[in-house]
Order: sequence, then C-alpha cells, then structure tokens
Amino acid sequence: MPDVERTKEDEPVVYLTREGYNRLKERLTYLIEVKRPEIAQQIHDAKEMGDISENAGYDEAKNAQAFLEGEIAELEWKLKHAVIIDDERPADRVSLGSQVTVLEEGSGEEETYVIVGSAEADPFDGRISNESPVGKALMGHKVGDVVDVETPGGVIRMRILAIE
Repeated sequence: MPDVERTKEDEPVVYLTREGYNRLKERLTYLIEVKRPEIAQQIHDAKEMGDISENAGYDEAKNAQAFLEGEIAELEWKLKHAVIIDDERPADRVSLGSQVTVLEEGSGEEETYVIVGSAEADPFDGRISNESPVGKALMGHKVGDVVDVETPGGVIRMRILAIE
C-alpha cells in the first residue's frame, strides 16, 4: 500500500483535508457505480464474440478491469485509514492544512503552499506533502522564521511570511 505515516500504535494514517476525503469518496463511487459496470459490459460483449483466446478486445477489457480493481482497492484503503485534518489548527504555527507564504532567499519571489498529507499532494497546484523536504522543514515554524530546506541541489533558505 502507499507510503503513509504511522501512529504511535503503528497504525497507518493517511492525512486528508475534508475536501480531499470527499474527492476520494466521489472517485470511488464513480469507479464502482460507473466504470466497473462499463468494463463488465465490455468483457461480456467480448465473450459474446466467441473464442476469447485471441480476442484483443477481451484482453484489453480484462487489463482495464485489473487496473480498475487496483485503484478501487487503493482508494478504499486510503479512506479506511483516513484522518481528517482538523480545521481548528493553531494559526501561529505551520501544521497540516496550513496555507503558508514563503520567500526563498535570493529569488525575490513569494510562493504559497498548502501543507497536506501525501495522499493529496499536488505540487503543481501548490499542495505539498508534510513529508516532502519543504513541508517537513516548514512544519511547526512561525511567521518570520527562516528555515533551511535540504534538497538534492543543496540547501535552500526560506522565510515564512504568512500562515493562514
């Protein structure tokens, strides 16, 4: 299963915002109620054509079914182990769910990130994991703090400008 954090009791934890949890539930419902029947129909139709030993449509549908069932299993696992990020987080320190504006020293450009669990991370949308180098470095810090971020290209210094 996916890389996740663990609690003190060694139970897996998947941190999600309420929005992220709802998105995963919607995706799971869609896969189960729409895609699964579509693929079942494709398999049925391919079988109706006769010999399935050399039927490319049958093979393609069975492969699609395998991928679909894998995605369903992963979504069910994530939802089962989900911990919703509390909206009542401390406003003065970076924590899961915080929107953080930083200034990278030397670049002059401000960047804003939302710190989320790894299951919701989407760096292209400004949503970074609390397990990523930047996310780890920012966690627990306050406005005005300067943090060092270890990256493959070397250390980057960031100043925290705002936390929402």
